[in-house]
Amino acid sequence: MEVSEDLKHIRLEKKHADLGAKMVPFAGYLMPLQYTGLIDEHHAVRNNVGMFDVSHMGEFILKGEKALDLIQRVTSNDASKLTDGKVQYSCLPNDKGGIVDDLLVYRINDDKYMLVVNASNIDKDWDWISKHNTDGVEMENISDNTSLLAVQGPNAAKALQALTDIDLSGMKYYTFEIGTFAGVKDVLVSATGYTGAGGFEIYFNNDDAEKIFDAILEEGKKHDLKLAGLAARDTLRLEMGFCLYGNDIDDTTSPIEAGLGWITKFTKEFVNSEALKKQKEQGVERKLVGFEITEKGIPRQGYDLVNAQGEKIGTVTSGTMSPSLNKGIGMGYVKTEYAKPDTEIFVQIRKKQVPAKVVKLPFYKSK
Repeated sequence: MEVSEDLKHIRLEKKHADLGAKMVPFAGYLMPLQYTGLIDEHHAVRNNVGMFDVSHMGEFILKGEKALDLIQRVTSNDASKLTDGKVQYSCLPNDKGGIVDDLLVYRINDDKYMLVVNASNIDKDWDWISKHNTDGVEMENISDNTSLLAVQGPNAAKALQALTDIDLSGMKYYTFEIGTFAGVKDVLVSATGYTGAGGFEIYFNNDDAEKIFDAILEEGKKHDLKLAGLAARDTLRLEMGFCLYGNDIDDTTSPIEAGLGWITKFTKEFVNSEALKKQKEQGVERKLVGFEITEKGIPRQGYDLVNAQGEKIGTVTSGTMSPSLNKGIGMGYVKTEYAKPDTEIFVQIRKKQVPAKVVKLPFYKSK
């Protein structure tokens, strides 16, 4: 594999390679794609516990009495609802009706917040937020010094509890605590993740990466914890109908079209809020939907979606063979009249129009 010279490197890159991970360039970093294989890793996370290294993600600290005002101005969700130790999913609307990025907002205290952004958008997001920082909010990009491990699955709390005083099983979804973890102080442990399997995301300084990774791996042996890569992360998030930036949402898709109206709050003014409010009231011409293939076939990003007459009605934005459901599933934008659940649509797979039906998300419902 030829590796570009200008790739960035996560702290644990060599360790992953030594442990047998298949490493690939992703979002400007060399990242573990898979270890034992996608199916194996996917089922481990869905049914037990797995660990992903997602240190490529970006983290910004915003400080000062105007930090919340800046966050309110640039994000679509209402961050004033956050209290200390709470997390919120949101997006950064651009001024043309699209999305700069989707992100998590962490309220550490009333004048200190952490924003977690997608790896491929770190510089873009930083420039965008800086452009709107007219009140002198102190901003720090800690992305290059921060490592992030996601330990996901129904047994994540059991696998990690011996390593920390934080009561993991008592943590509610979308909350976090800062405490000692694996003997390291000031580790941020967050009950979040992009798999729909439950679990935690653990943020810490790069210098502690090996110590924490090794401790989780060692303790995890008692619980059959598996290492997992980006391939399984993608199938897990797709089974939940979670959007992936660059696939399902981007600078040209509005949060209303993408089904993200629930994180778009018009109780405040924010970038492009008037236009988005109008969109919500008047309706949109296309919508992001989930669909299941009803015969044999696997939908892939970029395939056309067509109606019974063979006319193009949309495009697949994400698609895979679901390991949990054992069928082809996908997401894509379609003309609004085809967006209702149970509507029959077709995926153009090479020369064949393969039947599919629109379904309500998520695809995978936990038992």
